[in-house]
Amino acid sequence: MPELSFQLFSARNTPLADALTIIANAGYSSVEAYGENFKDQNGFKQALDASGLHIASVHIGLEQLLNNIDEELKLTDSFGINHIVCPYLLPDARPTDEAGWVKLAEQLSGINDTVESAGKTFAWHNHDFEFEKLAEGSVPMQILLDHAPGMHWELDVGWIQRAGDSPASWLQKHASRISALHIKDLAATGECVDEDGWADLGHGVIDWQPLLPLIKNTQATVLAVEHDNPSDLHRFASNSFDTFKNWNLT
Repeated sequence: MPELSFQLFSARNTPLADALTIIANAGYSSVEAYGENFKDQNGFKQALDASGLHIASVHIGLEQLLNNIDEELKLTDSFGINHIVCPYLLPDARPTDEAGWVKLAEQLSGINDTVESAGKTFAWHNHDFEFEKLAEGSVPMQILLDHAPGMHWELDVGWIQRAGDSPASWLQKHASRISALHIKDLAATGECVDEDGWADLGHGVIDWQPLLPLIKNTQATVLAVEHDNPSDLHRFASNSFDTFKNWNLT
């Protein structure tokens, strides 16, 4: 049964302890953490305990996974985290051709082997750039899935939609590879400009009803609510939790 979680990147403009209180009060039981959250590990643990939240999954950058994976595994052990996600590539680090994406997939496959040997799950998280066709006609996201066959996927519905692709088709095709999802909504064109065009879950333009049975059919154990730039954390957390409750996914 998937667990509703809250991606803490959405709360980066609020002091961490305050953010965790807001998230817990909105009804969430877990969060998806990322690197900045661990600057003060003891403080983070205390704030999690005080709010009654736990960490369902964590985003760790590619360089850290390639160069400091033993350290990162120790960190996840200390927080009881069993789901590790590689989240993003800066523009200058993105492959520009099929061979480059195959090489990245092979690196990710090696990371996956190490993470799995530690008894944890490893996944890639997409943005929009993985769906831009290469000169050869191939799609980077498909290359990653094909050439890192043991790796899982944290599918971000909002970014696929923003890329102009079909979340439904990817959910159907790769249901068995999806270990987590970002459930994120898009605002109508011209709306929520101050929030980078994102919307609270269920308050945007994505038609979620046809997607819900497809989401339920995946292997996802974590559904992470995210908004890249909410102007009001309390509003976003509460609205999104209320939407999720009405879905009856669990």
